[in-house]
Amino acid sequence: MTLPPFDEHLDLELGRDIALPPALLWRVWTTPALLQQWWAPAPLTTPECEMELQPGGVFRTVMQAPDGARYPTSGCFLDIVPQRRLVFSDALQPGFRPASKPFFTAVISFDALADGGTRYNARVLHKDAIDRQTHADMGFHDGWGRCMEQMIALARTL
Repeated sequence: MTLPPFDEHLDLELGRDIALPPALLWRVWTTPALLQQWWAPAPLTTPECEMELQPGGVFRTVMQAPDGARYPTSGCFLDIVPQRRLVFSDALQPGFRPASKPFFTAVISFDALADGGTRYNARVLHKDAIDRQTHADMGFHDGWGRCMEQMIALARTL
């Protein structure tokens, strides 16, 4: 799968070199019980996660706020390259069925570094500049950044 170049008007991106191997980060991304431990920025939690790691397979999570408000997201995987890349979207539902209100496609990459670490990157593609700005205003960098830190902390315990 060839990805489009980064478009500052449509895309948001977060990346970092992490001193953990790609296989470990892949594990915390692709094991539902582990993803539930870091997916939502605290104090939110992720009480539900369902994933079927194949193109067209379900990727569904529910985030929950301390007041009980729930934020479900459902989509499907588009591309999976073990320990290298996950691509999923809420623009398509499982089985590649079109969604009624698409918002983003996420490309998560895990590039091995010579020192055994990982260059981790999360790029989120939006259909237009309005959705990109909406996601930025929702706190993309802070929220996805806190989740990344939670992911790293969890991975260090495994």
